[in-house]
Amino acid sequence: MVTGHTPQTDAAALAQEFVQFSVDEGVLKFGEFKTKAGRMSPYFFNAGLFDDGAKLGKLAQFYAKALVRSGIEFDMIFGPAYKGIPLGAAVSIELARLGKNVPFAYNRKEAKDHGEGGTLVGAPLKGRVLIVDDVMSAGTAARESIDLIKKAGAIAHAIAIALDRQEMATEVQVDGSVKDVPHSAVQYVRNTLGMSVCCIAQLSDLLTYLSTQTGNQMGQHLPKVQAYRDRYGV
Repeated sequence: MVTGHTPQTDAAALAQEFVQFSVDEGVLKFGEFKTKAGRMSPYFFNAGLFDDGAKLGKLAQFYAKALVRSGIEFDMIFGPAYKGIPLGAAVSIELARLGKNVPFAYNRKEAKDHGEGGTLVGAPLKGRVLIVDDVMSAGTAARESIDLIKKAGAIAHAIAIALDRQEMATEVQVDGSVKDVPHSAVQYVRNTLGMSVCCIAQLSDLLTYLSTQTGNQMGQHLPKVQAYRDRYGV
């Protein structure tokens, strides 16, 4: 029997290492948190807390390893405002260190009316563009980035995120109410928009991690996270 590492086991090991890193740095928290969809989530991932050089550099290493293992080809990186800006920059630096040097660009929320003007900064958007962001919940931010990239004449080819929450997305109805839909934002991007999605870890990886922590205080969060997955998961 052949034994050893496979792409699947390597990806699973990377995901577990990333979850542990996020917990250790206080980026992945447990409790009660209200999401944009109005759900009460038992966990919260805040990439803004990767807030020093060492943490951001380590995070970029996780993104780069996941991207290399995914086999996704791309010509440049785009970091959407605001969290995507430092993430995209850090990932482009790490990829260059690994021998893949690609152009990088990002956008402003507000158009600049002096200097070079406009909302885009950095390299011109062209070719196959990889969007780098932290999470993708409703998919609204992703669609905004995709529209911006297409208007610039480039191809929105793939998205890299840190954590796939694997939960139902929401849609705003005509009357202003919010309705759950039977697919996640990641599934929508993959299946409807035809884009590749690379994620370092998923909610299933978080559940696997918590299942190994039943002998300590961290393990107490497993039932609530599992219940959340059972209710909103896809």
